[in-house]
Amino acid sequence: MGITMSASTPPPTSGEPTAAGPGASADLPTLLVKIFGKDRPGITAGLFDTLAAYSVDVVDIEQVVTRGRIVLCALVTAPPPGMEGDLRATVHSWAESVKLQAEIISGHGDNRPRGLGRSLVTVLGHPLTAESTAAIAACITGTGGNIDRVFRLAKYPVTAVEFAVSGTETEPLRTALATEAHALGVDIAVVAAGLHRRAQRLVVMDVDSTLIQDEVIELFAAHAGCEEEVAAVTTAAMRGELDFEESLHARVALLKDLDVSAVDKVRTEVRLTPGARTLIRTLKRLGYQVGVVSGGFTQVTDDLKERLGLDFAHANTLEIVDGRLTGRVTGEIVDRAGKARLLRRFAAEAGVPLEQTVAIGDGANDLDMLNAAGLGVAFNAKPMVREAAHTAVNVPFLDTVLYLLGITREEVEAADMHLDQD
Repeated sequence: MGITMSASTPPPTSGEPTAAGPGASADLPTLLVKIFGKDRPGITAGLFDTLAAYSVDVVDIEQVVTRGRIVLCALVTAPPPGMEGDLRATVHSWAESVKLQAEIISGHGDNRPRGLGRSLVTVLGHPLTAESTAAIAACITGTGGNIDRVFRLAKYPVTAVEFAVSGTETEPLRTALATEAHALGVDIAVVAAGLHRRAQRLVVMDVDSTLIQDEVIELFAAHAGCEEEVAAVTTAAMRGELDFEESLHARVALLKDLDVSAVDKVRTEVRLTPGARTLIRTLKRLGYQVGVVSGGFTQVTDDLKERLGLDFAHANTLEIVDGRLTGRVTGEIVDRAGKARLLRRFAAEAGVPLEQTVAIGDGANDLDMLNAAGLGVAFNAKPMVREAAHTAVNVPFLDTVLYLLGITREEVEAADMHLDQD
């Protein structure tokens, strides 16, 4: 896709021109000039050079380029009386000279005002089919919404498309599209549009099976030779026979007397999720603050914080005495409720309102954090977590979360290129 620009803010009720919108009357004669054909440099400049001879003012511009074909729309005020015919002839002549087609439509005023309720709908498809796109558009219409603009954010590793929607409130739209997303096998995020989209944000992630591909307790268990016993406790917890704190203490107790050298070994065995470095690097370059909370252990999260340049990190701490693990943890336990508390603490320290936070996690113990955040993202999560979170990502690339924030693949690559040149 190409560049999209708009100046379609409705006129203020006072009729006075302001920096935020034109003062043109709704019944002012206007012309919609549409140019389309094969794209090449200089088309936009050529059209407005042609129009400049007729003393018209620009009311709105839209330009899109798809697979080398341009559609350029210019809404301008009508020329002085008696000059419209000459303007039409000149524009058509210019368009023909550069092998383009032109269409000019007379009318009055600006675009109609957008309806109340503004949302941004991001769709991730792998692939994004025509069938699913049709169903999404129909669902938006069914909630009373109107699609004002569509913009492609990325073409790989997934196709990511953003719909600007007006005329319906965000929450009912999100509810309707969540059901549709599950049926279609695509991921859909719905957020309220507004200035906050570009405001400073805080992103907080779970670690095990989110930031990294592993479960840290299982890596320690492999060195302690108690993998089966740890797995049995985990299974019991999943059946609801133990809560998180009970299962944590039971599993850590199995690590008693493990030599502290295992800590360094586990650190080297940790595998980052594909896209994790790109996600964090891009967020940091855009001025976001990034943190992790984990039911795992500080012996690993502190290392990740240093390696990845994270702003915040908090986890449980394995007690070590005389070079060996004691089978106990020290300090505040990071459980389901604890993760939500830490999100709020990080937000306060970062000076970011809670509604400007993004939380990412995969398990039931992440749910309080996901629901407390302004945007909770279930990453390759269990069904109950996907259903409870604001949105879900079901592809194995953590950097796709960037698209939910309105960051395009081109912006990611430009940031990486700039980083290489530093």
